[in-house]
Amino acid sequence: MRGTATVGPVLELIPARRALLGPGLVVRRALPRGARRSVGPWCFLDHFGPVEAAGAMNLPPHPHIGLQTVTWLLEGELLHRDSLGSVQRIRPGQLNWMTAGEGIVHSEEAPPEGAGALHGVQLWVALPPDRRRCPPAFEHHATLPRLAEGATALTLLAGRLGGMESPATAHSPLVGLDVALPSGGRVRLPLDPSFEHAVLAMEGSADAAGHAFGLGELLYLGDGRHHLDLSADEPARLLLIGGPPLPAPLAMWWNFVGGDREELPPEPAPSPGPRG
Repeated sequence: MRGTATVGPVLELIPARRALLGPGLVVRRALPRGARRSVGPWCFLDHFGPVEAAGAMNLPPHPHIGLQTVTWLLEGELLHRDSLGSVQRIRPGQLNWMTAGEGIVHSEEAPPEGAGALHGVQLWVALPPDRRRCPPAFEHHATLPRLAEGATALTLLAGRLGGMESPATAHSPLVGLDVALPSGGRVRLPLDPSFEHAVLAMEGSADAAGHAFGLGELLYLGDGRHHLDLSADEPARLLLIGGPPLPAPLAMWWNFVGGDREELPPEPAPSPGPRG
């Protein structure tokens, strides 16, 4: 059975639901939602803030299996620690990319001396079957491929788009792109028609393929598209994600991802800690 993809181009608006991430941070959870469990290998998407950074983000150590975590900030700063010994601050324009594989424990928190707003997204990428138990790894990319299309700024987080390729280690085909549109901005993006795609409004509102969507809304586009036209009347910040439709739905429980429930730990987690 072919995942949850819709064959051919569509326009399906998916409003995010609110979820509590830690003691004081309410996030907009765009994936998984209802029948739309994933977009390509992207299987989890939280959009948070902008909120005051002090005390907003405090995710204590928690495990992951069978996935990659992706952290991308528009404002603020976070401190990442993991069981490999990694200690890494991340700021806007930088990418934290962690491969859980057979298992890793990590934490993320706003630095105690941090001030101002915190705003960003956290995503999961499901690892393909032959890589779900690969050794864990952590990458921090201080610079990423960027392209200016007039006054529109494109930053490639993951995969390939046009002539750009992200340095982040991907184990399956995918794309993740930050699009910063100015007032009155317009851009046409080349797409891989074998991918299904979706676009999230992280700031402001925009129009994609003739369909308006606003803050916190995920617009699912289906597959079969060779390009995507984006525009905005006022400044907007968008996130495009995509990849080949999964051949079958994933099994997801707590912070773990697998091909079926038998791949996931059989015992309940010791505490219902937050995802991240």
